[in-house]
Amino acid sequence: MNDAAPAPTPAPEPRRRARVRAPELIGKGGWLNTGGKDLTLADLRGRVVILDFWTFCCINCLHVLDELRELEEKHRDTVVIIGVHSPKFVHEADHAAVVDAVERYEVHHPVLDDPELATWKQYAVRAWPTLVVIDPEGYVVAQHAGEGHAHAIARLVEELEAEHEAKGTLRRGDGPYVAPEPVATDLRFPGKALVLPSGNLLVSDSTRHQLVELEADGETVVRRIGSGERGFGPDAFSEPQGLALLPDGRVVVADTVNHALRVLDPETGAVETVAGTGRQWWQGSPTSGPALEVDLSSPWDVAWWQGRVWIAMAGVHQLWTWDPESGTVGVAAGTTNEGLVDGPAAEAWFAQPSGLAAAGDRLWIADSETSALRWVEREGEGGYVVRSAVGTGLFDFGHRDGDAAQALLQHPLGVTALPDGSVAVCDTYNHALRRYDPATGQVSTLATDLREPSAAVLAGEDIVVVESARHRLTRLRLPEEAVRVDAVAHRTQRAATEVAPGTLRLDVVFQAPAGQKLDTRYGPSTRLLVSSTPPELLAEGEGAGTDLFRDLVLNPDVTEGVLHVSAMAASCDDDPANEYPACHVHQQDWGVPVVVTAAGAARLPLVLAGMDA
Repeated sequence: MNDAAPAPTPAPEPRRRARVRAPELIGKGGWLNTGGKDLTLADLRGRVVILDFWTFCCINCLHVLDELRELEEKHRDTVVIIGVHSPKFVHEADHAAVVDAVERYEVHHPVLDDPELATWKQYAVRAWPTLVVIDPEGYVVAQHAGEGHAHAIARLVEELEAEHEAKGTLRRGDGPYVAPEPVATDLRFPGKALVLPSGNLLVSDSTRHQLVELEADGETVVRRIGSGERGFGPDAFSEPQGLALLPDGRVVVADTVNHALRVLDPETGAVETVAGTGRQWWQGSPTSGPALEVDLSSPWDVAWWQGRVWIAMAGVHQLWTWDPESGTVGVAAGTTNEGLVDGPAAEAWFAQPSGLAAAGDRLWIADSETSALRWVEREGEGGYVVRSAVGTGLFDFGHRDGDAAQALLQHPLGVTALPDGSVAVCDTYNHALRRYDPATGQVSTLATDLREPSAAVLAGEDIVVVESARHRLTRLRLPEEAVRVDAVAHRTQRAATEVAPGTLRLDVVFQAPAGQKLDTRYGPSTRLLVSSTPPELLAEGEGAGTDLFRDLVLNPDVTEGVLHVSAMAASCDDDPANEYPACHVHQQDWGVPVVVTAAGAARLPLVLAGMDA
């Protein structure tokens, strides 16, 4: 018999992972939420740093902000999240606009304003949103593009905490976040508005998670509805946006970050949930059924049209409907692919539809990411078709009046039907109210010097504009003549990727998080969809498949364009003993501007999760 104590079980070796020294954080706009201090990576040594490359126009970026809130709170003494704001639109390079966005979306961590995309380029980022994890010794250990990665990053954070605690390289304590001073105003970044039957105005006070009823003057507060705290109870909202009056006098509310529709009874102030579960819709989830059993994704606006409530489902680039009679929801238009494609509703592409207005036989749409004004109308027996009045795609925008075919908008969020059959557009990032006249095909400017107008409603002979970034409603007399403005056209400042002619190898890099594996129980767990603008850019390789790699053949007659790549991977906990493993969906859409040149690369790697070897 051996009485000697058994040898201690050696601690498991930390998982080996690729490490690349993290480049310094630089941005011409400087730092926000730090109390005026400029941060360096040396200041953050000893902490796990998560860089969140975002831009405030991007709905997927806003989803990630919400995904990170729990992780940020749970690991506040070891993790520092740094938002790196990298603009797509010209307006987003305006420092004051970034300051507004940080407050608007309750970003409670330091933010680097990088208007020239300097840090974006240093980290070779290709998409919004992208998350980069830096270990306590200053090395990049993981990169994730798109949504659905919070669970994987939380697992990695726990590994890094244990590893660097053991090495003595982990530093705990308060982070560098310094909250800005709150500002007292009756409204704070209001989103949408409507006129109640009483003549009063109802406004979604988005950043304060409330609805506010104002007298007809648009200034005097009658009452507030909602606790003012982010939540999903009978007395709580989370960043509500769109409002629509139902035929029975009740109001349907797009409760955006709760991924739900709520209904308010203006007489009693009672609020009930009528659609959505509070969970965000993911690929593979049901797209129709009993309204309270189907997930939604960032409903941004609502409108009563043709006997149903139409929903601008910004989070998945679609239009849905809710039928109060049957209590059901379903997809009405869009494929979830992001872009501008007209045609039959089931085949159309949208890009963050954010404003709706019913006008007779047309439903007008402010399609924000394509800077477009579009509409839906019936065609044939019970079918719908989508058409565009203004806008050409994801990368062209500006402020140009004239013929609609060459007119330009910049990220419009609201649209209003006018009595004469024309349409007013809240041209949000141009700080303007524009007008499109279907009779003449002309676009004009009605008013300027509006700060991020996000919606407008008619009140008698006036139009009341929600000036979101001025925290107020502004009443204007509808002008008979347009305002003259200097025309300006822009393209997104993202540098195009140089690729070689001929065959281009597309590799979507995905490594399942530690402790997980690809979920193949019900067939392939990955999906890849590729297309291009113009369509002629791709001679071969367009379409859907289940491999995360593909050989694309470029058309030698087309020298530039955009590759649209949508990738999805599903992973589950790798534990044979667990009959019901937790599963997660990772997904991202890339729009990659490319220029074909002899000196270009023959391989295009896009990181969904992990590191590109």
